[in-house]
Amino acid sequence: MTKRSRVRRGRSRLAALAAMVGSLIVTGAPGASAAGTPEVRLRGDEGTVMCRLSTGPYQRQVEKFLELPQDGKQSAEDCAAIQSMQSAYGISPADGYAGLVSHRAAALDWAMRNPASLTGCAGRSRLVVCVDQTRQLVWVQRSGEIVFGPVPARTGMPGHRTRNGSYKIYKRVEKFWSSLYNAPMPFSQFFDRGEALHASHRPIFEEPGSHGCVNLRYEDARTLWPMLRVGDGVVVFGKREGK
Repeated sequence: MTKRSRVRRGRSRLAALAAMVGSLIVTGAPGASAAGTPEVRLRGDEGTVMCRLSTGPYQRQVEKFLELPQDGKQSAEDCAAIQSMQSAYGISPADGYAGLVSHRAAALDWAMRNPASLTGCAGRSRLVVCVDQTRQLVWVQRSGEIVFGPVPARTGMPGHRTRNGSYKIYKRVEKFWSSLYNAPMPFSQFFDRGEALHASHRPIFEEPGSHGCVNLRYEDARTLWPMLRVGDGVVVFGKREGK
């Protein structure tokens, strides 16, 4: 693909994303918020929201994942696309900033459109749950074919890291209650001592990480529940960034 073709493709995706948040309104020259962050105003369907024009630490990566021109610099057009993606995944604040949370959501968006990028999971079992800690993704493959996902996940925070390795599910409890943390863990599927795949009632992109388990959105965990059995493989790899 030529550079011109890539730019056209990026602009087409940008137009589709920007349409979701309404027309872009720049009120004069970019100003600054009370915190000194550059901003513009974007008029969306639910009123006017503020858009950060400062370049985020994951700017170039997010531009790549959203198929935007990759210059590593925030623009009003970039912000419209990032805000749209943030809104689609329930990220708050949806301010268009390319931070770590937005990077994770954009990586998910990219992976769903590019299943060939789902690599690094070499399990011994015919059916294996793949936990990519770097991208905070989970998918299931059977004999190398992806049969579920990718979906977003949340693995262990510092001090409670989810351990990398190859495991097998050894216990399943649909309505598990954690006495250690005094909290529900619906659709728990244990694979490494006390670590399990299970549903979380927290927003999935929210920091900090888990206490070692692999958290999933409730609907994703419920969908995954009937697909797995005791003895199915789980492969955990990569390294999670963030708190």
